Amino acid sequence: AGRIASLLEGLYGQPVTLELALAQRESVARTYVRPAAAEPTNTPQPAESPAASSDDASAGAFRNRLNAALTFETLVEGTANRMARSAAMHVAGMPGHLYNPLFIYGGVGLGKTHLVHAVGNRLLQDKPDAKVLYIHAEQFVSDVVKAYQRRTFDEFKERYHSLDLLLIDDVQFFANKDRTQEEFFNAFEALLAKKSHIVMTSDTYPKGLANIHERLVSRFDSGLTVAIEPPELEMRVAILINKARVEGTEMPEEVAFFVAKNVRSNVRELEGALRKILAYSRFNQKEISIQLAREALRDLLSIQNRQISVENIQKTVADYYKIKVADMYSKKRPASIARPRQIAMYLAKELTQKSLPEIGELFGGRDHTTVLHAVRKISGERQQLTELNQQLHVLEQTLKG
Repeated sequence: AGRIASLLEGLYGQPVTLELALAQRESVARTYVRPAAAEPTNTPQPAESPAASSDDASAGAFRNRLNAALTFETLVEGTANRMARSAAMHVAGMPGHLYNPLFIYGGVGLGKTHLVHAVGNRLLQDKPDAKVLYIHAEQFVSDVVKAYQRRTFDEFKERYHSLDLLLIDDVQFFANKDRTQEEFFNAFEALLAKKSHIVMTSDTYPKGLANIHERLVSRFDSGLTVAIEPPELEMRVAILINKARVEGTEMPEEVAFFVAKNVRSNVRELEGALRKILAYSRFNQKEISIQLAREALRDLLSIQNRQISVENIQKTVADYYKIKVADMYSKKRPASIARPRQIAMYLAKELTQKSLPEIGELFGGRDHTTVLHAVRKISGERQQLTELNQQLHVLEQTLKG
């Protein structure tokens, strides 16, 4: 029992209380009796690529777990995801060559999962016999646990070490799971040795991952690391119009702009806002307009207006960079103060409805051209500097609660 508990603690990353009990003979027998035929069900199943089959891996069947609806064609492209999309398309066209592994990171709901499914679907379109697997990191953890419990590591290795393309979501979930990290390292090495490709996603860049073995972090960072940013205004408008068309509705452009200016964080929240507007329109039998959108989203707009203000941004940024809030209004120019001030101006433009002159006034009466310079400078550097992008991501998440 002590040995089993020790193994489980290594897998789960936390203390485990183990209780052993003997089952009655009859219940054991019943546990392994398989029904002669499964009952039919009307529950809709998620769409999968043609290569998908049974989920019973232990029986030797293989299921790629891809969602056939998530393709490059259905992904709206913009500045926020252009580099990641280009790298993903390259991998799908020439797997096993450049950008291996491909590590895509960004906040929740920005399209990372869509992108990795698109890679798998494109490869299977070009090479139907390719062995592709999409999996969430938590499922990999579960598979490792089952392999130890059932002593089926030959089957586990056959499944994971024989792939042509492994797509794995949210590798930050490997934190503190030593045995899982060891098995993923082994799979990683085996796949690269046979020139198979690995595409991973995470909520942070490799060196920002906590409680992950250093040798694994170095492998994650050995290929190409790309970020997906929150979508810019034009991209948000395009997403809303395209998603509405998929639902059989034409959204007026001015309504799309209104929603896009108020829902800024990620694609998932945009889709949620769109669903609310469409439902409100249908239930009330009203045409979609800015007024209808305002009514449908009143709770969301109320929360945003209450939570994010320029003053709140100034305080949050000052606390983060360990300067005084008063420095936001001062004329001091040392880099240790000027830089956080520019970041706060950028966030004020991105997260509030204030105009450039209004923002300048709240930063000690500065001219709107000063604010515009700060916004352009930080926006450009965000695309180039991983550390700055990560800092901005933390600040945005803090401000949005």
